[in-house]
Amino acid sequence: MPDIFVAKETKKESMKEVKDNLDNTKPDPVNDLKKSPKARHKLPGHTRSPLAAYNYCPTDVKFAVADKEEKVVLFLRRHPITNIPWILLASIMCLAPMVLTLFPPFGLLPSGYQAVVIMTWYLITLAFIIEQFLSWYFNVNIVTDERMFDVDFVNLVYREITDAHIDQIEDVTTVMGGVVRTMFNYGDVMIQTAGQVPRIEFLAVPKPDRVAQVLRELRVEEETEKLEGRVR
Repeated sequence: MPDIFVAKETKKESMKEVKDNLDNTKPDPVNDLKKSPKARHKLPGHTRSPLAAYNYCPTDVKFAVADKEEKVVLFLRRHPITNIPWILLASIMCLAPMVLTLFPPFGLLPSGYQAVVIMTWYLITLAFIIEQFLSWYFNVNIVTDERMFDVDFVNLVYREITDAHIDQIEDVTTVMGGVVRTMFNYGDVMIQTAGQVPRIEFLAVPKPDRVAQVLRELRVEEETEKLEGRVR
């Protein structure tokens, strides 16, 4: 007598195989770490936080000189802890008018003149805060799968962009000294190149050892592509 449940049994096994195959296609963080940076950046990235200083494989970074197929691997700024000195100075500047009222020369001025001096002082303080914030926000370092960029923001009408190809990297050195830098894990990454600009500096960036490792891996991957004839 034929077994009428065989077909259903086979169907269940097939569905199980499909489910196993789908599970195997899910990203495996352990295996992903073994991939090269150029392979990792093809995986789904993440949205860059507007104020983050370290961004790995962000999906929303666009810049003017990027090629069509160029992918951003690292987007860096100076560590946020480097903003503390100018923030403290700005706080002192905000409190300064309260102290000035205690001194006779300022107290002898008419109230109208005092208001003008205080308003002028706060405008100067506001301009100082905006300038320092923009300097931190727009001074960035970008590493793609083909090139690296050092963007120096001088003011609103002037900026300087230095770039070099990954295959021009000759040496990568990290400099991280002092208690503060060690505690907050940030430092300088010095990149010696064979290009027109012999040295590119990523200053006070977070995770300098990790940044240097990514640069070295990208250089090795670029050399491998040259040997295999896969250079774009």
